[in-house]
Amino acid sequence: MIDDAQLLDYPCDFPIKILGHTQAGFAQAVLDVVKRHAPDFDGATMELRASKRRKYLSVTCVIRATSRAQLDGLYQELCDHPMVVMVL
Repeated sequence: MIDDAQLLDYPCDFPIKILGHTQAGFAQAVLDVVKRHAPDFDGATMELRASKRRKYLSVTCVIRATSRAQLDGLYQELCDHPMVVMVL
């Protein structure tokens, strides 16, 4: 069995992709959540990509992860957000 502590060496750059329906305020909502868990994240580095039919918008954020607890909290808050469909 692999120990979770061996999977990542913290701190490290960690990409997170968040998918939601295309709607006003989605990218800002994602940024607000990410900044709560990674205060040093620069929102100008967010990558936005619309789906082919523009029904969905994906937001990719590369944060400086400092711990497993930080990532767990961030993923949980993003998954619980009503505008978010999926987090990868």
